[in-house]
Amino acid sequence: MMTVDFYCDEVLNGKTKVKKVLETDNVLAYYHTKPYWPIHIVAIPKKHISSLITLEESDNELLLELLGVIKKVASMVTEENGACRVITNVGNYQDSKHLHWHIVSGDKIR
Repeated sequence: MMTVDFYCDEVLNGKTKVKKVLETDNVLAYYHTKPYWPIHIVAIPKKHISSLITLEESDNELLLELLGVIKKVASMVTEENGACRVITNVGNYQDSKHLHWHIVSGDKIR
């Protein structure tokens, strides 16, 4: 069972150690701690934003930085594996209420 905000509560405060893929001042991309795909990377803003649909105009610069990281990671995964998916969830599909994107490749493993 995930906490309400696994990313703020566990990842960003260092309680859960992660293997970083790419990091900027405002964004972190790392390998998922319990992957659902053979390649499963999560990209998050370091600022708490609860969801894609709660983004505000003041978040535009951060969103561009986040999408830039997602683009770089997706390019790396595609180059190494031939393809990837970029996924975000909203509402009841979103276990952790912190904006996050999954960059995944391969057949689902669980």
